[in-house]
Amino acid sequence: MSERRFSWREALLVYTKPQVIALWFLGFSAGLPFLLVFSTLSAWLRDYGVSRSAIGFFAWVGITYSIKVLWAPVVDRIRLPLLAGLGKRRSWMLLGQLGIAIGLAGMALAEPQNQLTTIALLALLVAFSSSTQDISIDAYRIEAAVVEYQGAMSAAYIFGYRVALLVAGAGALYIADAVNWPTAYLAMAALMGVGIVTVLVIKEPDHTPSEMARATEQQLHRAVHLNGENSNRWQRLQAWLLDAMVAPFVEFFRRNGVIAMWLLLFISVYRLSDITMGIMANPFYLDLGFSKSDIATIGKVYGFVMTIIGSMVGGLLVVRYGVYRPLLMGAVLVASTNVLFAQLANVGADISWLTIVISADNFSGGLSSTAFIAYLSSLTNRAYTATQYALFSSLMTLPGKFVSGFSGVVVDSSGYFSFFIYAALLGIPAILLAIWLLRRQPDGVAMEVNSKGG
Repeated sequence: MSERRFSWREALLVYTKPQVIALWFLGFSAGLPFLLVFSTLSAWLRDYGVSRSAIGFFAWVGITYSIKVLWAPVVDRIRLPLLAGLGKRRSWMLLGQLGIAIGLAGMALAEPQNQLTTIALLALLVAFSSSTQDISIDAYRIEAAVVEYQGAMSAAYIFGYRVALLVAGAGALYIADAVNWPTAYLAMAALMGVGIVTVLVIKEPDHTPSEMARATEQQLHRAVHLNGENSNRWQRLQAWLLDAMVAPFVEFFRRNGVIAMWLLLFISVYRLSDITMGIMANPFYLDLGFSKSDIATIGKVYGFVMTIIGSMVGGLLVVRYGVYRPLLMGAVLVASTNVLFAQLANVGADISWLTIVISADNFSGGLSSTAFIAYLSSLTNRAYTATQYALFSSLMTLPGKFVSGFSGVVVDSSGYFSFFIYAALLGIPAILLAIWLLRRQPDGVAMEVNSKGG
């Protein structure tokens, strides 16, 4: 099927489509809770005197984002009875948003010194609800617009997500500095109303399955001798499990053959270095002597700009050179910026050095994320986009979340300098596998496979 060519005017007008506008706000709703159970939460806990070792263990709350593939098929297939009138996608989005708002409000009312376990459980509720919302938004994004609009849909979502990170990072820090942390978290809970209103306004997308999906599922049914005409309740359950949880993965391994496991390994280690150091960033800045306002201004506001610039450069490099070279460049840059953090640990509370380090870190993060998302998109078959992408997004964060749980222990035992060198070394496997991919597979092959539907 040939692609339609848009004029510049038509391309710009795509951003006025209701589906695209909705993704600005849904992206905001998806991005808001992330930092509130990650780096912003670590700053709050450290500000109240919670030990670095305890803060490090809070990183395990983020594992919830990394295992969402386990319940992605449930979100993809089951309708919520009490919210059925909204439709499948909107009802799951609304349930997730309500869970986030309740969890954030509960955290605001808890005291870190005496109710640390309560805060941990509420943070887990926020993370679970947020990851559930992510699954349903991903499905909505794919189903709500034709193929030609998907670029605009993704761009709107990413920008909304980045704005939310700025609000949950710099905004929360500013509020905490001016008033207190409970007020900051209550304000964030109220801002979840943006997503709730959006869900109530948008239309439910079409859920018509593709012929490719039906064919894959029928092959699996025949393989286990399921009889669709005279099946009992147990056989119907088996069929559902095969369709929802097995078919997407069978297709991926069948399409990629013997290198499928190597691809999954690469996905799992690519962000290992970046995620491992992330949980200790704000405690590091505070321990060096920077104020919360310094962190907000340079680390969040200025860092936000550098992330956007890095993302734009990454996009240009992917267009110009294909996905594999920017993928390797991003892996090298992310590991290298950890060495700059190690140097900052020696320099101390120097605003100029903080600006340099944060600029490099956010630029490399934006570039590598853009290349990596393009690579993950190339691996995904559109017949199973939601479930396969949930697998990839789970794998890309799970190892880093687990390893980062020990980050506070490393800092307490060896200091920040050694920790950042350790984080840099964790980036070596991603670099080596990126080199292997670059040498093994010419650019465009994966993209071509995806465009043909597997």
